[in-house]
Amino acid sequence: MSYTGRFAPSPTGPLHFGSLVAAAGSFLRARAAGGRWLVRMEDIDPPREVAGAADHILRTLEAFGLEWDGPVLYQSTRSEAYRAALDHLDRAGLLYACTCSRKEIANSGSAIYSGTCRGRRPTTAPHALRVRVEGAPIRFTDAVQGEQQQELEREVGDFVVRRADGFFAYQLAVVVDDAAQGITEVVRGSDLLDSTPRQIHLQRLLGLPTPDYLHLPVVVDAAGEKLSKQTYAAPIAPGNPLPAIHAALLALGQQPPRELLAGDVAAAWRWALAHWDPAAIPRTRTLPLAAFGDGSTIP
Repeated sequence: MSYTGRFAPSPTGPLHFGSLVAAAGSFLRARAAGGRWLVRMEDIDPPREVAGAADHILRTLEAFGLEWDGPVLYQSTRSEAYRAALDHLDRAGLLYACTCSRKEIANSGSAIYSGTCRGRRPTTAPHALRVRVEGAPIRFTDAVQGEQQQELEREVGDFVVRRADGFFAYQLAVVVDDAAQGITEVVRGSDLLDSTPRQIHLQRLLGLPTPDYLHLPVVVDAAGEKLSKQTYAAPIAPGNPLPAIHAALLALGQQPPRELLAGDVAAAWRWALAHWDPAAIPRTRTLPLAAFGDGSTIP
């Protein structure tokens, strides 16, 4: 099977340095394998989305020379596929309605859902849909983070696949779309490493293939928080891409020469592809931003 990878940003704001590291890692992994690199816009959470952010993200990727294959897939157009997946789970008796609020779950003294609504009758009140998680531990080998294991019932609990506001949950949408796009390896930030067992669980329930996984270190700020719109991460500058590309390659454990800064974007990616060494990716879940600057003014 030929390699197919993807970069799947959420349009909640412009790309920042952490996003660039994830995009660069997935891009280089796909191109080094002679495979396809797709872009998917994960726009299924309208309350968090910023008008114009999706187009801005795509234009930034273009300015940074990150050329994708085929059309961009927008999750907002995929509701029918997600409903079909929910119907499959429902027919198998794996879903139930949950009226518990986040506050109620938090007040229970545990972040792990206890299954309060498992035995309740169907309701017409606003409710989320949860999927049952009984079964053996989920095990997988991550290409960077190594052997992983999670007992969903003990460590996560039954999880939401459709929210109470009617929007489809990320865990369901990503599984359906990775299968539909033929993704053979998921390369993304380690902030999603703990979500992977839930996704493998859904893949098995839905009869979908499980791709390989590679979770890159996440770049964090001085407070140890992942770069994001919420932490006021500075956007990368489309007009001056080379310093940020150079810094992203350093974050991925590569050794780009300073001479790349005097060249052009295409030459930088040619060097990166010719010297790509996934074994050099730091085997850690986080990297401090201070080691690379803000991704726009370095070096």
